Amino acid sequence: MFLKRIGIFLIAVLLVVFGFVLGTALITINASHVPLEIQAAPTGAQTPITETERLFSEIYNRVSPSVVSINVRGRAETSFGVFEASGTGFVLDKNGYIITNNHVVDGATNIEIYFLDGTIVAGKVVGLDPDSDLAVLKVDLPPERLFPATIGDSDRLFIGQTVLAIGSPFGQRWTMTSGIISALGRTIQGLTQFTVGSVIQTDTAINPGNSGGPLLNLNGEVIGVNSQIISQTRSNTGIGFAIPSTLVKRVAGELVANGRVNYSYLGISSNSEEGITLSMIEALGIPNNMRGVVVETVTSGGPAARAGLRGASNPRNVNGMVINTSVDIITAIDGQAVPDMSALVSYLAINTQPGQTVNLTIWRDGQTLNIPVVLGARP
Repeated sequence: MFLKRIGIFLIAVLLVVFGFVLGTALITINASHVPLEIQAAPTGAQTPITETERLFSEIYNRVSPSVVSINVRGRAETSFGVFEASGTGFVLDKNGYIITNNHVVDGATNIEIYFLDGTIVAGKVVGLDPDSDLAVLKVDLPPERLFPATIGDSDRLFIGQTVLAIGSPFGQRWTMTSGIISALGRTIQGLTQFTVGSVIQTDTAINPGNSGGPLLNLNGEVIGVNSQIISQTRSNTGIGFAIPSTLVKRVAGELVANGRVNYSYLGISSNSEEGITLSMIEALGIPNNMRGVVVETVTSGGPAARAGLRGASNPRNVNGMVINTSVDIITAIDGQAVPDMSALVSYLAINTQPGQTVNLTIWRDGQTLNIPVVLGARP
């Protein structure tokens, strides 16, 4: 009797387990044939907008009427005999002056300026400055149809700051891109033998056609003019350069007033990439926290030479390297520290004029000297 009851119990358990497995399988099979219901957004509903998106959109809507697209044609020494190019610019004031890059309009015989509202007018060159790669154009429009951009202060920028660019990359007009300031105080080559200092480096997408357009802070102020990129393919690789607004204001003012810019001239050269090296510190006893401009050469008869500055001399082999053991190192100008050649070039370009006297602080042979220099004009 006991064994009979055990057998009945086991049979009951097996039936329960089998029923559970079978039921689960049927539910799974049936579920696979049930159509999915996709919940659609209510008609007229909007995707939530973040504060950053709202800000970017507001800046674009406010600034884009100030931005212009530029098409140029000119004569060229090619089989076609002409060249065509495009770039960007922005309105400087109600008088119709427009800022762009020198390289956008240099050599142009025909300049077309396109505005956001569909207006197309001819532009004429007021002045070119190849040293800074900046140019000023002028259009003939009534003041009420011109919307000047606001120029900000590039001296107050910081690395990591969010910036925006509006331009015409590859002919796609009024395109906005965003990024950050990735470095400050860079030096780039102008269109002459002279360099441009205090340049802004950004990872904001800048491509051919962006040249001459504004780099903006989140107040919608122009803090730079987009000018160059580093790229093997002529497309954005995350390294772009903008001329700082402090220099833009100085250059624009002189181009409008005089049609050209008169830069002061010191007459020295320096290896801006290396500056003070560890080998120099060890060989010359330079303080290891000193920063400054190592004077490599002094132009004969130039302002620096007349003031008594000396080029690097007395080379000596130190640990397998040739080191000049007699050097002048400029550490300050008019009391303002110059950690590198970029800072010195920028100070001279923005704050000085030919004929002005500046005071240079020089480290020479373990001593600090103060040397006044009467600046000349760039040759």
